[in-house]
Amino acid sequence: MNAVLAAVLQILTLVAALALGVPLLGRYLAHIYTSPQHLRAETAAYKALKVDAEADQHWRSYAMSALGFSLAGILFLFAFGRLQSLLPLDGGNDPLPSDGAWNTAVSFVTNTNWQWYSGEAATGHLIQMAGLAVQNFVSAAVGLSVAAAFARGLARTRSQGRIGNFWVDLVRTTLRVLLPVAFVVAIVLVAAGAVQNLHPVHEMTTLTGGTQPLTGGPVASQEAIKELGTNGGGFYNVNSAHPFENPNPATNLLEIWAILVLPFSMAWAFGQIVGDRRQGGAVVATMATLLTVGITLLTWAEMAGPGTAPQLAGAAMEGKEARFGEAATALFAAATTGTSTGAVNGMHESLTAPGGGVALFGMMLGEIAPGGVGSGLYGMLMLAVVTVFLCGLMVGRTPEYLGKKVSRDEMGLVAVYILTTPTLVLIGAAVALTAPAGLAGLSADGPHGLSEALYAVTSAANNNGSAFAGITSGTPFWNTLLGLLMLLGRFVPMVFVLALAGRFAAANRLPAGAGTLPTHRPLFVGLLTGVALVVVGLTFVPALMLGPIVESLS
Repeated sequence: MNAVLAAVLQILTLVAALALGVPLLGRYLAHIYTSPQHLRAETAAYKALKVDAEADQHWRSYAMSALGFSLAGILFLFAFGRLQSLLPLDGGNDPLPSDGAWNTAVSFVTNTNWQWYSGEAATGHLIQMAGLAVQNFVSAAVGLSVAAAFARGLARTRSQGRIGNFWVDLVRTTLRVLLPVAFVVAIVLVAAGAVQNLHPVHEMTTLTGGTQPLTGGPVASQEAIKELGTNGGGFYNVNSAHPFENPNPATNLLEIWAILVLPFSMAWAFGQIVGDRRQGGAVVATMATLLTVGITLLTWAEMAGPGTAPQLAGAAMEGKEARFGEAATALFAAATTGTSTGAVNGMHESLTAPGGGVALFGMMLGEIAPGGVGSGLYGMLMLAVVTVFLCGLMVGRTPEYLGKKVSRDEMGLVAVYILTTPTLVLIGAAVALTAPAGLAGLSADGPHGLSEALYAVTSAANNNGSAFAGITSGTPFWNTLLGLLMLLGRFVPMVFVLALAGRFAAANRLPAGAGTLPTHRPLFVGLLTGVALVVVGLTFVPALMLGPIVESLS
């Protein structure tokens, strides 16, 4: 089959699967976040947590609950890493070093899943199951909960800043959404050949008479929530390029679907929560537009194979699995950097120069196409507020979004939110490129070395987790720096989101008038898309010029 036709068919198959799943899951999510009824298992969880499920929390209380829960996860996972050699199913692995345990704990709690280590060689089955996989569930649930709280803030009026109950959102998301859907995906992966066992390392005899260690483990169960929760951390070092994690092209497409379905579904649910499905449709359309551009450019870059080496080889297959090829690798890369997933089915270090630039730009965009679970939605809604503000200035009218007035105080919160991640990225890159310990981790000089450092700090600050594989990040310097970027990049913006949600929830709803900007029409989708591109372009184009763009031109 023609390679271009095959690429088009797999994209159309993915679109069809999302078109079926997103509306159904979106309506289900909206029901979960608005229903007053609790399941029996949820009531038991509230008693165990000693929380009042009927309390309607002020945004500050909601934020403190989210931050406190995440801090407890960091402390628990740090201790788990340091003590793993004393626990069962350790696989004979040593304790993680202090800087490595810090980085890993922060990475998984912040939904980043940056891995400085080889999963099968550094962590045992118990920490994979009871530590890392658990955080894959609850870190995703935290993001979805915050997005639901923000949607409630826009839907409510004069609620004195009350936006829901964090513990109810957390428990419902985990029990009603993530666990059942991940279970189904894991069963399909096992049926397709993914590994799911508790076997220790086996020494296998190769065809040449040598030996090779073969590691089993609870792979499929972690793989399912890794993708569904836009986490990204692989059981094996090569992540979804490993046949035990991703056996064939069909499972590859399933994993891409799992990466995208919840972020799009949460945007759909947003329209249901605010009482206007058209609003959710506009957000979904904007996300889909940006993702389509990313997929198109990345697929073109990898299939065209610009550069001397790909032209001589006949294809840009370096770092790619022959099972997947250029198109499936490009589709996976666009999905994983358009969300906060970070999983890879090929090495991004080996992407063509323009392909690597597109992947990098996808993260710099703030991962809103469609973004991480929850974080993609509230990131896009922050840009929607910017869009109505700019349009209000152009027509000389007080801006409003969904009937909520956008004044100086609201725009102050939005501005600080938008500036937080670029500030972290640029400061982190400056530190990494000027410190000897940072330069020592780079495998290349010149534009490609700059791209390695820029990719790493962008991935950390945006809670993505993917990397240019050539960088040596498992050092005290890189573990500490990236851990700080992940921590600040996750929770500082989250606080501003909840603060804005509280202000919107306390405000009156203004009636729509002749000068009200419709935020559900194609015009607004175009404006929102343009604002997203301009805000990112003005910030990061100089850095991209010195890295991927210069490398492409050379």
